[in-house]
Amino acid sequence: MASTVSFTVDSPQGLRTVEVSYERTGAGAPLVLLHGIGHHRQAWDPVLRILAAERDVIAVDLPGFGASPALPHGLAHDRRTMVPVLGSFFEALGVVRPHVAGNSLGGLLPLELGREGLARSVTALSPAGFWTPSERRYAFGVLRAMRGAALAMPMPLIERLSRSSPGRAALTSTIYARPGRRSPAAVVSETVALREATGFRQTLEAGSGVTFADDVPGVPVSIAWGSKDRLLPRCQGVRAGRAIPRARLVRLPGCGHVPMNDDPAAVARVVLDTSR
Repeated sequence: MASTVSFTVDSPQGLRTVEVSYERTGAGAPLVLLHGIGHHRQAWDPVLRILAAERDVIAVDLPGFGASPALPHGLAHDRRTMVPVLGSFFEALGVVRPHVAGNSLGGLLPLELGREGLARSVTALSPAGFWTPSERRYAFGVLRAMRGAALAMPMPLIERLSRSSPGRAALTSTIYARPGRRSPAAVVSETVALREATGFRQTLEAGSGVTFADDVPGVPVSIAWGSKDRLLPRCQGVRAGRAIPRARLVRLPGCGHVPMNDDPAAVARVVLDTSR
């Protein structure tokens, strides 16, 4: 069951109230899960049960995505703002330095949290920020096309496509290497999440100048990349390894950009091993 928490964050115009939706399950050391742009917390559903057997798992709808409203006026949807927002979210839940795992643009945030001393360990799955300018332009072009298609398709068409394996591939093969494994209900839900993401445009614009070139000292870091990532090629993982020389680099064979559904066991193993 989803819960909602509200808390205040400082802005240039004064205090602002932020509302975040999340799901919390399991027991053990706290582990926060962050999704990518245009997605929602349900991206982590395939691994939730495995992780919850050993961790107090908190799957988050980032502001402007899923059931969380966009950030209020005065707060930008960029990494400089999101790090203190997530820090305040941790405080509101009574969580101190949780383990954090994230995917895609949401995979960049655990690295930032680790660098700021707000994360106990970091698992980044195909994280943003290690691209060349041309790779970034390609990825953002694909994301805009996906968003445009989701906005243009009527719901009856989305529902009809979701009922067949070829239809699910048409809707989600950009991010999944094995889209047929995704359930029809999940495909409909994430397509709706993409079309209704109020933070999509601002987040994408803020990401246009993002690169990650600094180390993340003092915390365990794992960076995992799917061998069939069609959005951010796995060669970017090599650059991530150069930027964070102590990071453990993990290859996820047969996985796409959002690997949690392609190989739940492998992803859960990476996250749990990093947080031990």
